[in-house]
Amino acid sequence: MALPESLKDSLRIPLVGAPMFIVSNPELVIAQCQAGIVGSFPALNARPQTALEEWIVQIKTSLAEYAAAHPDEKVAPFAVNQIVHASNTRLQEDLETCVKHEVPIIITSLRPPADVVAAVHSYGGLVFHDVISMRHARKAIEQGVDGLIAVTAGAGGHAGPLSPFALVKEIRKEFDGAIILSGSMSSGGDILAAQAMGADLAYFGTRFIATAEANAIGEYKDMVVKSSAADIVYTPYFTGVPGSYLRGSIERAGLDPENLNVTDAKHMDFGKRDESDAKAWKDIWGAGQGVGNIDAVLPARDLVLRLEQEYRDCRTRLGIS
Repeated sequence: MALPESLKDSLRIPLVGAPMFIVSNPELVIAQCQAGIVGSFPALNARPQTALEEWIVQIKTSLAEYAAAHPDEKVAPFAVNQIVHASNTRLQEDLETCVKHEVPIIITSLRPPADVVAAVHSYGGLVFHDVISMRHARKAIEQGVDGLIAVTAGAGGHAGPLSPFALVKEIRKEFDGAIILSGSMSSGGDILAAQAMGADLAYFGTRFIATAEANAIGEYKDMVVKSSAADIVYTPYFTGVPGSYLRGSIERAGLDPENLNVTDAKHMDFGKRDESDAKAWKDIWGAGQGVGNIDAVLPARDLVLRLEQEYRDCRTRLGIS
């Protein structure tokens, strides 16, 4: 296992709460970290750009106060997701803000993040990079990232097509850093399965949509609870990159999930949107194939404690000490 030293003694269970567009906010991140798992949010969720600093300060202050008041509890570090893409016009400002406040973990997506790695390593932070193939993994390894997030088949958002059994093993052959596995997971047993495959951490997004703190409207949370894997549509239609979305939200927006005219990556547009922009960014709801195992909306802390119990029960059932 290749868990970074800074994480070894701060986690209740080996889990990262994935950054989700619109859904992840300071309240959710704080609750996740206070419960002992890494919480994260996309920098672009903080709007306008100046709000990013406010969010980071709020999270750092809340976690420091909680840790001081609860010295025997595990309080995990937080992460900020940066979209490393030419159309993200905020990237440089957002990165400077993160460096100023020494954000513990930066999660990068899309382009290999050499400049981000250099900036974050300057203060001892970690960089985890999303990958969906060995081609992407090798490029990120060359840039010196500390961890690779294997985004595999069935994951929510911009999911990859490969089986976790294939991608994790191939990454481990060439990478001795941390591997974080994403794709269709929703239970404590899934976390243990990720470790059994060779991953160091599991990566849950969809499961945290159905939490009290998540910035998702009630209809979105209810749809996650009521949906099954068959209700997930995998398409590049909305961003130019293949992603997983709730069928019900596509229909709710007046579109036919079976007849989406596919666009391409040149239409991707990060960093220029606002709340009045295209409906896809607000009304087409991402989710992974693990929705079928989500049965309730819970406070984030209660969910983490449930996952911990499931994780420990699974270890006991398999005779793992």
